[in-house]
Amino acid sequence: MSEFESKGQRFVALCMLGMVLFNYPILALFNVSGTLFGVPVLYAYIFIAWAALIALMALVAESRS
Repeated sequence: MSEFESKGQRFVALCMLGMVLFNYPILALFNVSGTLFGVPVLYAYIFIAWAALIALMALVAESRS
């Protein structure tokens, strides 16, 4: 398997992870009436999950293998 195919499979897996993280059942878990450092929990979850996906994509893109 070439390096290009390996990275492609990792990006597809990250895309599927993103679809799961931003789908209804998971979002419903964080739709509560509370705050996290003054930010509603749902908004904090969306921002943190989004930032984590970007960081993971950067790691995959910059990896050597």
